[in-house]
Amino acid sequence: MAATFHDVALQALSLDESDRLRLASELIDSVEGAEEPGWSEVWLRELEARRARGTEDAVPWEEARARVLRRLTGS
Repeated sequence: MAATFHDVALQALSLDESDRLRLASELIDSVEGAEEPGWSEVWLRELEARRARGTEDAVPWEEARARVLRRLTGS
């Protein structure tokens, strides 16, 4: 049986932050087509720098999960 979007999304959100960043980059690469060499590495460095600075608004896991579930279920 194939995994559903809902199942995959929940599994992806349970990954640690570093793996979620890597997964996000891979997913973007899969739909944007060809890119300039080195773009993924630059983007990952930028994401890590933002995380290290702590300037981005973090959302607690419970809230993030609830948001995802609302989007998946349409409620």
